[in-house]
Amino acid sequence: MNAAEFTLEALETPALTKAHLADLLFEQIGLNKRESKDMVEAFFELVASSLIEGTDVKISGFGNFQIRVKAPRPGRNPRTGEAIPIGERRVATFHASAKLKEQIHGSIDQNGASEVEWSLGAE
Repeated sequence: MNAAEFTLEALETPALTKAHLADLLFEQIGLNKRESKDMVEAFFELVASSLIEGTDVKISGFGNFQIRVKAPRPGRNPRTGEAIPIGERRVATFHASAKLKEQIHGSIDQNGASEVEWSLGAE
């Protein structure tokens, strides 16, 4: 089954949740509910454990998840203005693939919305 054949019309909220993904697997592929839930959970556990180990996760046609180490920096308590050091930390980042960006951009053009350029962080 092609990814484009999935329909998301059944979603009641604007967010796609793990429960919704499991329901889509059940309804559109024919897995039973337990298998659908287990498959979604296993996928996200694999992604999370790979990132925790420091391994990048690349999903063709979707994007890349990476762990980035942010350097320590000076911070400030917004209430008191007191300087507080912020330690080194690891953060997860996501970079959409060119294919996903084109699909998103195409959906904006089809809806007649004006073009908006945006960027998240420095690349």
